[in-house]
Amino acid sequence: ACIVVLLGVIVFTSVHWGLHPPSRVETIDSTSLHKGGEFSEANLGTSIATDGSAVVRVVAQQYAFVPSCVVVPAGVPVTMRLASADALHGFLIQGTNVNAMVVPGYVTTAHTTFAESGDRLMPCHEFCGVGHQAMWAHVRIVDAKQFPFEDAKAKAVSCG
Repeated sequence: ACIVVLLGVIVFTSVHWGLHPPSRVETIDSTSLHKGGEFSEANLGTSIATDGSAVVRVVAQQYAFVPSCVVVPAGVPVTMRLASADALHGFLIQGTNVNAMVVPGYVTTAHTTFAESGDRLMPCHEFCGVGHQAMWAHVRIVDAKQFPFEDAKAKAVSCG
């Protein structure tokens, strides 16, 4: 009876997690990121969602993050959405709890709120090839008063 119960639990758990993964998994075709859709070049960077939160879209590719600098407002919820164009990458925003892997074929999502303005480095922390050591991006956190909320894209605020 114990063996039958254990096998039943294994079968039930396998079917349940197979139909309902524990996290929200989004798939994407990594070979056609540049052709259109959410991760096309025109959509990369920071935009403001209808609820007032910031959404940052970044493509990780050997050996760069595109865009290489993103600007976000302080004190506003930020959703980071990343996709890999070629290989396994990692990203973390130094001085924060944002740390995730960017796997080809999947969209990586991280949520955070930056409390204070300043500049943060965003390196790739998964070895992705011979140019890995140069794969860095910058996150510039600006005061919400300086952030161009009226503009659909935050490209008006530069990292330079």
